[in-house]
Amino acid sequence: MQLLKYFLFFTPVFLFARPSQAQMIEDPSSWTYEAKKISATEYQLIFHLDLKSGWHIWAMKPGGDGFQIVPSFTFDKNAKVKLKGKPAEHGQSVTTTMDGIEGKITYFSGKVDYVQTVTVTGNTNITGKHEYQVCNDNMCLPPKDRNFSFAIK
Repeated sequence: MQLLKYFLFFTPVFLFARPSQAQMIEDPSSWTYEAKKISATEYQLIFHLDLKSGWHIWAMKPGGDGFQIVPSFTFDKNAKVKLKGKPAEHGQSVTTTMDGIEGKITYFSGKVDYVQTVTVTGNTNITGKHEYQVCNDNMCLPPKDRNFSFAIK
């Protein structure tokens, strides 16, 4: 009798509980990081993004209806580092209309670089995290946080 109760309880759970499709898809983004020396005290911190075919990431100012989760970069406090301006994005952007989004929307596919210029006073590690969301024509994956570290010597 006890076995029958377990069977009756768990059978619907296994039949009707399906994991979300977005949770089953591997992150189609690949990130690498580079510190490029510009002068004795100035560096460009470059976040290289390579997206698998069919995927895109919203531009930092995407337009549209304002519901897009755009890339953001948060730097840990460091007395030896001063940020100059905001990160800039470099790549081939696409501006178009999309079903379900009001107005024109801008995004990047393939490769895109995000560049933050900093002034540094001595050897240090620059750390923080960035948040991003990638989408294809059918869905967007949940936003993802990723830690980063740049060694300045």
